[in-house]
Amino acid sequence: MNPTSAYKSLETRYRRMNLVRDAIAVLDWDGAAMMPDGGAQTRAEQLATLKLIVHEQAVDPAFADLFAAAGDGKGLDGWQEANLREMRRDWVHATALPADLVEARSRAVSACEMRWRQARKDNDFAGLLPLMQKVLDLTREVAAIKAEKLGRTTYDALLDEYEPGGASAEIDAIFADLASFLPDFTQAVLDRQARAPVPVPLDGPFPAAAQKKLAEELMRAVGFDFDHGRLDTSHHPFCGGVPDDVRLTTRWDEKDFAKGLMGVLHETGHAMYERGLPQEWRHQPVGFARGMSAHESQSLLVEMQAARSPEFLSFLAPKAAAAFGRSGVAWSADNFRRIYHRVKRGLIRVDADEVTYPAHVILRYRLERALIEGRMQLADLPGAWNEGMRELIGVVPPDDRDGCLQDIHWPGGSWGYFPTYTLGAMTAAQLFDAAKRAIPSIPSALSRGDFAPLMGWLRENVHSLGSSVSTRELLVKATGRALDAGVFKAHLKARYLDS
Repeated sequence: MNPTSAYKSLETRYRRMNLVRDAIAVLDWDGAAMMPDGGAQTRAEQLATLKLIVHEQAVDPAFADLFAAAGDGKGLDGWQEANLREMRRDWVHATALPADLVEARSRAVSACEMRWRQARKDNDFAGLLPLMQKVLDLTREVAAIKAEKLGRTTYDALLDEYEPGGASAEIDAIFADLASFLPDFTQAVLDRQARAPVPVPLDGPFPAAAQKKLAEELMRAVGFDFDHGRLDTSHHPFCGGVPDDVRLTTRWDEKDFAKGLMGVLHETGHAMYERGLPQEWRHQPVGFARGMSAHESQSLLVEMQAARSPEFLSFLAPKAAAAFGRSGVAWSADNFRRIYHRVKRGLIRVDADEVTYPAHVILRYRLERALIEGRMQLADLPGAWNEGMRELIGVVPPDDRDGCLQDIHWPGGSWGYFPTYTLGAMTAAQLFDAAKRAIPSIPSALSRGDFAPLMGWLRENVHSLGSSVSTRELLVKATGRALDAGVFKAHLKARYLDS
């Protein structure tokens, strides 16, 4: 078989596998947003079976021969060559694991995730511990096998699933820099806030139906196409589904509409990235998003960089007033800016402001590394979590519900994911800075609720590239430099100390 024929056969096989993965994604969304509790056991069986089918396809011995025949991609165009590289990467991850481990971990994750939903409600870490321990034990097995196969550390082998080529040594340096910068900076911001007028509270209640209507209006302003997606409610906000059928979820608080609204804008950023991926490379690895730091950059760019900009808040304030039938000084643009730029030492990551948010991520990153590397026992997680919160943020959770039980990631099997949030925040700041330099009219457009100039720039410089280049190459192409923490720090200083 010649290299071109071998490549075409690989394309066909990957299309079939990724269509099954699409079905898994929609079933996952349904389990979180629509499925009755009684369907959990059957759903776990369905997901385990589909994941096993994908794994069996991925480890077909024919792949080794096809990759050997395809060689280095000689005769392929640039996109095909990049696709061959990404297929090989996916194949190496897939073939590292035996089928029985893939199935066992899938079952353990499904059971643990469903138990987590009740455990969080009941503040019951002890009740979750046996199921979560099983997930951790199996994840350690996965990490050990992949580390040997990839020639990486156990943690980096897991990180590579979310951040291709990412290395904990580099993250350690970045996070150490932020950890040294944030405490004094946070205190300086809090001191400045103490001297400024206190925001006028927005009095509720804010009916969930009215919140959803406003959220959907803002989704349309960002550019979300409801012919290719929907918004629902779940325990934890997320973006699921597939690029042509994007499923968003959030949760509503009738005392504070900002939580649900900003959650929706965050997930809409994810959705816009998925929708903007190259149509002609659907179901091929090169057509996928370029890792989770890139993905998180898109959600945080919309939520933090654009939607919390003074320009967009001047658009949002009267829209929100009309949505809830309110008026007065509380609903002015200046008051919205004070509200949405408010910094507070809080307990919940998803509700954190962009100044304290990185500290939440640094904590989770340190804890999950310690757990994966066996330097900490899972039973000690609540105490270690509380101590880390005291050290990094200056608050201590009163219970595990608002402590180590607040995130779905570990019960859901996503170990190695957390650092991508802050890497994404830094990337978002750098991309937004570059976009505004390229198109100076972006801020004035946001003041009219017009995201088109910003989204057009992102489509051209980020979304349309898929996985055709590395994360570093993507950022250099878009901004002229690799990831630079100085841009993120400059953004924080400009917004919270200099404005």
